[in-house]
Amino acid sequence: MPLLPAALLLIALLKGVAIGIVIALPVGPVGVLCVRRTVFEGPVYGFISGLGAATADTIFGVIAAAGLTFLRDWLLSYQDWFGAAGGIFLVIVGVRTLLVPPTERETVPLSGERRFTAYFSTFALTITNPITILAFAAIFAKVGVAESAGMFTLGMLVLGVFAGSLVWWLGLSFGLFWLQRLAGSFHLAWLNRISGGILAVSGVGLLGAALKALTRI
Repeated sequence: MPLLPAALLLIALLKGVAIGIVIALPVGPVGVLCVRRTVFEGPVYGFISGLGAATADTIFGVIAAAGLTFLRDWLLSYQDWFGAAGGIFLVIVGVRTLLVPPTERETVPLSGERRFTAYFSTFALTITNPITILAFAAIFAKVGVAESAGMFTLGMLVLGVFAGSLVWWLGLSFGLFWLQRLAGSFHLAWLNRISGGILAVSGVGLLGAALKALTRI
């Protein structure tokens, strides 16, 4: 018996949630940055940082789901430049993290400017990796989502991707905060050095790969 339209939309939503979690799950530089911000600035700061990454992933999901090949090809044609920009950003953040001594988490509410900075920094860092579009396209094909699907089906799929990514970052930031309170205080100095080192090394690697690719053009 064929499924009702509502059931098809629900299935598309659930598929999107699963895909969003899978895409957000790998703990790369963005994850390290969000973890560090959660520990030193609080779970809200970490979650807002994750929200920026979730927004960028959703944009990639829209491009892949809607079959916007012209936009995909344009982004991929500049991926090395994007990668160089992302590498520079990570190096700056990593070096700054290593040079600035850690402090106890701030208790003052986040200002609007700091919220925007937290959001936009991870959004920009995630959007500089347009290769994620290809990952979305491959996963969509695996779960049986075609570009010819209806607008509402694709809309529910993309909504699910955003929700799934959001669930991951919400769980990571507040889960880490809960574990920190349960286990007691971390060795902040060591955590600061490790996270700063990971960010700086990731930035150097990303910048090196991008410059190597650009010199071949």
